[in-house]
Amino acid sequence: MSFQRISCAKAKDLFDNPALKVADIRDPGSYAQGHVRGAVRVDNDNVQDFMQSAPKDAPLLVCCYHGNSSQGAAGFFASQGYSEVYSLDGGYEMWKMAAPELCER
Repeated sequence: MSFQRISCAKAKDLFDNPALKVADIRDPGSYAQGHVRGAVRVDNDNVQDFMQSAPKDAPLLVCCYHGNSSQGAAGFFASQGYSEVYSLDGGYEMWKMAAPELCER
């Protein structure tokens, strides 16, 4: 199992799929200031709950600050049996410029 790195432009296409899940692994303050629409903030405290609620056959987009930490998290989710995992290149910092219409607070 592995994951794919994905550009913001390609990630926007994922939002056509209503089954898409978005995991934001940033800190609570950064998440509160803004995040990808529909994202769930995931950390060590709630990752098990997230995995119980996120179907393993649904696309999963993992987002961090700049697209570095999300690669490790995407690898983790892929190793847990998620079949379609993406790491957002450029992270939320790039996303908020590339897709402001898909951001929320």
